Amino acid sequence: MTGGTLRVADAIAERFPWRDYTTLIDIGTAQGCLPVRIALAHPHIVGGGFDLPAMGGLFDAYVRQHGLAERLRFHPGDFFHEPLPTADVLVMGRVLHNWDLAGKKLLLSKAYDALPAGGALIVYERLIDDERRTNTAGFMASLNMLVMTAGGFDYSGADCKEWMNHAGFHHVDITSLTTEQSMVVARK
Repeated sequence: MTGGTLRVADAIAERFPWRDYTTLIDIGTAQGCLPVRIALAHPHIVGGGFDLPAMGGLFDAYVRQHGLAERLRFHPGDFFHEPLPTADVLVMGRVLHNWDLAGKKLLLSKAYDALPAGGALIVYERLIDDERRTNTAGFMASLNMLVMTAGGFDYSGADCKEWMNHAGFHHVDITSLTTEQSMVVARK
């Protein structure tokens, strides 16, 4: 996950207005690449990552390797069965595409509940173009999710915006990060 996250994490560190926020939790953090890259680029950011308990040792080692143990910590849990940790900014990177529509909507609703007023949710994925005509990589990724998961699928930015609005978010913006990945940012 770290190899696939590095470029995207650096782009999010550069393109999101981190100066307006102080805390961050990466939902489904794996080793913790995203919070580490954000914290390295923005010394005022504190927070950590949330993932299944088995990921804790890998996260802690990676954070220590980058000298950030005082600012980033691991939050163990299962996002379907427990509340999400609170922070000014929550990030879900390549998380939603793993789940069926009900799962996607549940996770967005849980993110909304965990954020304070004025907080932001960042979702990044390989989005399918809204017209569903040109993004071959997005279609292939979606096909892969349909084959490899019990209901997962990729989606367009318009789809994500609709689901976020339904969860209560507003001011939803979509920004390209790399040639294949984009972020959808929503505010509470």
